[in-house]
Amino acid sequence: MRLAREGYRTVSSLRGPLLFADGLHEAGYGEIVTIETDQGIRKGQILQADEGLVSIQVFEGTAGIDPGKTTVWLERDEVRIPVGDGILGKVLNGRGTPIMGEEVGYIEEYLPVTGFPINPSSRKTPSSYIETGISSIDLMNTLVKGQKLPIFSGSGLPANELAAQIVKQARVPSKDTSFMVVFAAMGITHREADFFLSSFKNSGALNKGVFFINLASDSAVERLLTPRLALTVAEYFAFQKGYDVLVILTDMLYYCEALREISSSREEVPGRRGYPGYMYSDLAELYERAGCIKESSGSITQIPIITMPDDDMTHPVVDLSGYITEGQIVLDRNIFSRVGYPPINVLPSLSRLMNKGIGKNLTFKNHRTLADQLYAAYARAIEIGKLRLIVGDEGLTEMEHRYLDFGKRFESQFVNQGNIHRTLMDSERVAWQCLSSLPETELYRMPTDYVAEHYRSEV
Repeated sequence: MRLAREGYRTVSSLRGPLLFADGLHEAGYGEIVTIETDQGIRKGQILQADEGLVSIQVFEGTAGIDPGKTTVWLERDEVRIPVGDGILGKVLNGRGTPIMGEEVGYIEEYLPVTGFPINPSSRKTPSSYIETGISSIDLMNTLVKGQKLPIFSGSGLPANELAAQIVKQARVPSKDTSFMVVFAAMGITHREADFFLSSFKNSGALNKGVFFINLASDSAVERLLTPRLALTVAEYFAFQKGYDVLVILTDMLYYCEALREISSSREEVPGRRGYPGYMYSDLAELYERAGCIKESSGSITQIPIITMPDDDMTHPVVDLSGYITEGQIVLDRNIFSRVGYPPINVLPSLSRLMNKGIGKNLTFKNHRTLADQLYAAYARAIEIGKLRLIVGDEGLTEMEHRYLDFGKRFESQFVNQGNIHRTLMDSERVAWQCLSSLPETELYRMPTDYVAEHYRSEV
């Protein structure tokens, strides 16, 4: 039973997106409030409550609020989002409201955005993969259901294009599985929002998922709410409806900058580069909402996209995300200028759960050994390329020239696939086209029968 609302006209001060009020002894952490001002109604959430003194994050911001003419109403509830089949195909803002004038259809219930933590004992080991249609991911850094696999991108690299391509192409290669995408963009520009929406419309992906758009002009408070709304929707469809849900969160750097802004307004002691010391636990709260559970046939898989300022992988947001998640896909500036799209550098990229979802009866029998051979050959090609700068072409052996040829083919044919969909079998075929530029004796990481079946010398 919901308690009656209580109103307080005791607003003491404003600071950034925060409103401070005194005398609210019955207020609770996370409780939503209605803020009645002389300019209209706004919504907020209690961020801290200490002996009647509360700080409230105002979703619409505090601009124009007169503390002396403001009443805070306690709603005796927490932030919730309506879920049901009616929100499929909808584009929502950072507060869960449709932004394209659409009516939300059938709603089954209202769920708190804090979600429900997955009991570690109820988690089950991932055992199948999600096909993104991108060779550098599917063959060499396979995404497994229930995994959290971030994409680290330098500023200006086509991370948005890659996100849109994954939304369009991602699928679970099984006819008996329901699959959908939940996409959440945080702190993006109007131009980026138009790009995403037009891409999703043109590809038809808009009708098969739920999409959240938080603009850079929206409040920092709303930016913190956006991924929680998205993950709550994902949990509903995964664990109540049995869907395999892929959640794409972009850009987590902007999320953390909003977290830093709120922390600064609260005058908290800053940590590394001004970010709050609790940023690790805050990110973990979001990332750990991915997984598979024993009681449900559904799953939640996450791809957070994180911009690396100055291409710095030691940046706090990137560094902490790497600790929490299970690998990374790295977009590289040099590969982008030299090779093309998508500029994935496979050498620092890693999927720690890859072995759980590949192999016989899952992908193909020699998936792991083929990926290892590609890694080894490409790493050697990169080393020989550096040596070539010192000794020149004349100083290299014939075998070293063969490796350089492989490196060029690998980058131009395998990595540089463009905005097209490749099945896993397509990726295997292209990989063998590249490997055939090497002598058969150099393919020692794979079984001889597999090599004999696929090797076709092109020299």
